[in-house]
Amino acid sequence: MATARPVVSVYKCDAPSEKSGTLPMPHALMSPLRPDLVRVIHSNMSKNTRQATSVGAKVGYETAAESWGTGRAVARVPRAPGGGTHRAGQGAFGNMCRGGGMFNPTKTWRRWHRRINVTQKRHAVATALAASSLPPLVMARGHRIGQVAELPLVVTDGLESITKTKQAVETLKQLGCAEELQRVIDSKKLRAGKGKARNRRYTMRRGPLIIYNEDNGIVRACRNIPGVETANVMRLNLLRLAPGGHFGRFVIWTESAFKKLSEIYGSLKSGAPLKKNYTLPRAAMENADVARIINSNEVQSVLRPKLEAPRRGGVKLNPLKNKAAMDKLNPAAAEVREQRAKESKKGTAEQKAVAEKRKARETASKEYNKKNKKGDDTFYKRLMKAFEAKAKAAEKKDEEEDDE
Repeated sequence: MATARPVVSVYKCDAPSEKSGTLPMPHALMSPLRPDLVRVIHSNMSKNTRQATSVGAKVGYETAAESWGTGRAVARVPRAPGGGTHRAGQGAFGNMCRGGGMFNPTKTWRRWHRRINVTQKRHAVATALAASSLPPLVMARGHRIGQVAELPLVVTDGLESITKTKQAVETLKQLGCAEELQRVIDSKKLRAGKGKARNRRYTMRRGPLIIYNEDNGIVRACRNIPGVETANVMRLNLLRLAPGGHFGRFVIWTESAFKKLSEIYGSLKSGAPLKKNYTLPRAAMENADVARIINSNEVQSVLRPKLEAPRRGGVKLNPLKNKAAMDKLNPAAAEVREQRAKESKKGTAEQKAVAEKRKARETASKEYNKKNKKGDDTFYKRLMKAFEAKAKAAEKKDEEEDDE
């Protein structure tokens, strides 16, 4: 909120299109945004209205059940007495039995409520007020503010004196809230669950919140308008400012209530005059543009140089499996692959040339075989003749030795 505008326009209640003057922007509406704090505080505050509830002490044990013991081929769980009905003989008391008591029954002395730090609660209210003055956050929450002149929307104190609902509706429509009021009316739906039978049959979205300084009839005039709520500036409640724990509610201020905001919260230097020992939260960073800060000359001039990663040996690649590695070793590998692809593609000139070479090679092989591998002059037959001559010589020698 460091770029918040210094003044806010005040619109006339009887003529909302006209301005009656301006007011300085309260420091509370320039508080840092803390959605995490709002969510936690809202969760704890919503627990402080719960009523104690538990199961009855005797529920599940209101029968004279007794175990049948052993020997009857059934579990030893206590069983309902009697006969002649389905209930007789059924298991009882156990949490696994139909109609039995629950395990670890709930008690009324559970810790229902939560203690909340007062300073954190005040911080959460301040950041919820700041979020209500930012159109993107208000629109993100679902409010229709396309026809609203500006945020925060401040109206003269004549709004506090309205006593008729019809007049209040007309004033809100003139302020640009017609679309917002219609959105609330259209959102009325039947509640899911048992709440339908517990006096909360319907659910509805939240509309604008009117914050006043003095009630001269505005509360009574607005209490029957769907979605519209009112709050006193001296008693701001986080459950109203951030329903569901989501800040950014559409807020309409009266002029005196807007002035009172500066008296209540003061500034960072003066503290909060009407809140004991409290000072508005201070932003952790004046400039939230972290990238701009890091890249500024002031920061970059004192940084150490960037560390280079140590060089590591690359992974050894197999050229027979990796084409890039093969191209690096053999620049002609790509041409060879392309040539082989063409030779294997049917109908190309390269494929025909390969077929002709194969045919010529086969023809030459046949002629060679016909010429050199037939008759008695082949290599095999000449080899066998040499063995036969040698064998005959050995036989003749053996015969001569036998004759002697």
